[in-house]
Amino acid sequence: MSAVVIKKVESKRDLKRFINLHYDLYKGNPYDAPNLFVDEMNTLRKDKNVAFEFCEAEYFLAYKDDQLVGRVAAIINHKANEKWQRRSVRFGWIDFIDDLEVSKALLKAVEDYGRKKGMDEVIGPLGFTDMDPEGMLTHGYEELGTMATIYNYDYYPRHMEQMGCWTKDNDYVEYKLFVPKEGMPEKYRKISELIMDRYNIHIKKVKRNEVFGPEGYGKKLFDIINETFKDLYGYSEISDKQIQQYVKMYFSVLDLNLITFLEDWTTEEHKVIGVGITIPSLSRALQKCHRGRFLPFGWWYLFKALKLRKTKYVDLLLLGVLPEYRKKGVNALLFYDLIPRYQKYGFEWGETQVEMETNEKVQSQWQYLQFEQHKRRRCYMKPIEETQI
Repeated sequence: MSAVVIKKVESKRDLKRFINLHYDLYKGNPYDAPNLFVDEMNTLRKDKNVAFEFCEAEYFLAYKDDQLVGRVAAIINHKANEKWQRRSVRFGWIDFIDDLEVSKALLKAVEDYGRKKGMDEVIGPLGFTDMDPEGMLTHGYEELGTMATIYNYDYYPRHMEQMGCWTKDNDYVEYKLFVPKEGMPEKYRKISELIMDRYNIHIKKVKRNEVFGPEGYGKKLFDIINETFKDLYGYSEISDKQIQQYVKMYFSVLDLNLITFLEDWTTEEHKVIGVGITIPSLSRALQKCHRGRFLPFGWWYLFKALKLRKTKYVDLLLLGVLPEYRKKGVNALLFYDLIPRYQKYGFEWGETQVEMETNEKVQSQWQYLQFEQHKRRRCYMKPIEETQI
């Protein structure tokens, strides 16, 4: 049997190989929604991703019989480790053929890197921050993936189990929400109108010129996300530089009709207390982008999905309401505003993205809609001090 050879990514050419492996491994898969090549490059390059202000990473390629057969990123998020009092090295961007020796060798490379850096556990799949995809798919292999989540073959978690040294660190669930064909669910209507009247909470739809700048709604959005997500698994606060990067990257192309802000008008500054960011699903468009490229026709498929809304699905990327307002039922206002827009655009259902399985407060938001829990995923953990893989 040929040995697996692990090589560190040391050049731009190596990094291109690292990114391209996913397109090769999942070519023709009807469920995978591959990321754009340029987005992957900007995330993984140390001179492009501002998360490297508090992260460090190395990337590894696996070869067998001179063929590229796997990849993995080893990431240390020092901000998250300090917050959660852990010494964790994360594994992410993991892909491999159905060969246990390959997956073992990749994870051993991450463990060796973590040991060298003084870490005492390996966890993942995780990215640099919560803005990156996380969690290995363990259920829902015949469901369409999304741009914000990981899709993987069913043998990935089977390999983790066969190794016998990986345990559950956190599980996520995802939901499919069906858009009412007409009208507003009565519960959402009653609760929303009561909240607006009793608490003077208002729905705010922003214009493009209100988004940018240090006091713009883009900054306010991520301030809400930082406060809302701060106690969730592995979360590290998004820095001001990251906020600037994300606002510039995303808000120039997003449909602002599908973004909803909630404001408390009892405060002098009309404090932003909640936000919902949703976009037309890009999954089918991404599948048509040859190897994640805009050219020759990738740009057209993405344009049709984003601007012409030639899709029946909507992705609920981020929904957040400040903790002190959740008990008032303020979350209902997001759906009160967005459901009529989904109906106008012809969306049939939406994807909730990943939620911790224990986060019942978030999952209770869907109770007035027809919904289906259709995917599960897991983050694994292995102590480094145990016998090496």
